[in-house]
Amino acid sequence: MENPIDIAKSVFDTVSNSGTAIFRTDVGYAIVGQTSEAIQRIFEYKQRSFNKPCGCFGSLEMFKELIQFTSEQLEFVEAITLDANFPLSIVGRYDPDHPIMKNADPFVLKNASKSGTIDLLMNAGPIHDEIARLALESGMGVFGSSANMSLSGSKYDFKDVEIELRNKVDLALDGGKTKFSHPDGLGSTIIDLDTFEPFRIGIRCQEIRKIAKDKLNIDIGTTIIKP
Repeated sequence: MENPIDIAKSVFDTVSNSGTAIFRTDVGYAIVGQTSEAIQRIFEYKQRSFNKPCGCFGSLEMFKELIQFTSEQLEFVEAITLDANFPLSIVGRYDPDHPIMKNADPFVLKNASKSGTIDLLMNAGPIHDEIARLALESGMGVFGSSANMSLSGSKYDFKDVEIELRNKVDLALDGGKTKFSHPDGLGSTIIDLDTFEPFRIGIRCQEIRKIAKDKLNIDIGTTIIKP
């Protein structure tokens, strides 16, 4: 089996050279890029609306540097990603002076953020986590979304990623099946840090909701926030 560090480096090297890549995370296959050209191609490949921002592939360490948070918000993120070891996406207010934001091309920043917030995915497997480490170390973010045609649901096995998508990217890595899956094709659960309401009810949402309530007395609602 290939080393996750080597796989992450190949992905990071590809996106650093304006390429696009598909690789396995714990919550589904992802398609990523770094430059404006790559991000534009990802939206075109997926037939994704530019009204839907892509996300940033991050970590708890990146969260602590990049996101503006309260002690309660940090406790929540740590309870889910550290204590429970679940994947989690948050939408939080970012520091515009952080290198990840300052070094992003204007087109990338426009399409990876909204009203001063960004979607940050954390704890999504060893390959994802190493990519996030390389991004934080270099100050160059890695951005993208699920590797599927828009609205078709997350793919949990490389062979299920649409062939037209696999053939268009510069690097497509078959990592087999993902750690988590869901019959409805759900991706990571996305929580708005300002309100603790879900932008997306996804993988492990029920467990995340229970942890938030039992440990922190935080009520995560059941109504999805509309864009």
